[in-house]
Amino acid sequence: METASVRNIVREHLESDRIAWGVNVRFVRSIEVVRLMAHAGYQWLFLDLEHSPMSLETVNQFCIAALDANIGTMVRVPHGQYSLATRALDNGAMGVVMPNVESAEQATELVRHVKYAPFGKRGISSMVPFFHYETMSAHDLARTLNASQLTVVMIESAKGVEQAAAIAAVPGVDVLFVGASDLSFAIGAPNTGDPAVQSAIETVAAACKTHNKWLGLGGMRDAAAVARYARLGARFLLGGSDIGMLAQGARTQLAGLKDQLGKDLPPS
Repeated sequence: METASVRNIVREHLESDRIAWGVNVRFVRSIEVVRLMAHAGYQWLFLDLEHSPMSLETVNQFCIAALDANIGTMVRVPHGQYSLATRALDNGAMGVVMPNVESAEQATELVRHVKYAPFGKRGISSMVPFFHYETMSAHDLARTLNASQLTVVMIESAKGVEQAAAIAAVPGVDVLFVGASDLSFAIGAPNTGDPAVQSAIETVAAACKTHNKWLGLGGMRDAAAVARYARLGARFLLGGSDIGMLAQGARTQLAGLKDQLGKDLPPS
């Protein structure tokens, strides 16, 4: 076959200094959401195996559909579950997200599991969806997927912030993704807009800039704050969730109907 290549639209956006917008898929189980979100303008789906009841098989179906829909898939696995991470990567995911990374040692261990040699020890699965299940040389497969798939570490604690520079220095780590909600709770801040949270995110942003890594941000609903962090360099941004959109859409639809029908209605 011709020289192997895999397109990762998320990496393309990051490498060209454009924002890659993600949407959290935790509630919907139908792969129609893949094309829906791609058409809406998102670059990646955040498939959550840490908190949702979603199965790896469902994740696989999303990933396969996404390969043909020009949208990436980032799969968050529970902390330390490297075998789940590599199974997701073998079966169509364009990146893996590891929560609550607090040290360079943890980041190094993640890279060791999810990267192929010479950067890691990940085992070769020779027939994968990225190449239409054609058999190819281990060397070409490893080189291509090492270069295209993203390794994302989440910073969600005071210790993670403290160690951000050391974590960002680890070769093979691509994105430091701040989970603002968990971080604010972990440091005792009342909300994600607290100055302590802002300072923590700025610390992570500085670490990313120093070590040429990308800054990610999730768990923040204040658009003005997100814009401020984008100016600080955040490019890997989580911009909502399926269940939140459904709830908001339902409220908006019903409120609009009631408003149009007027006030002279039986109580509901």
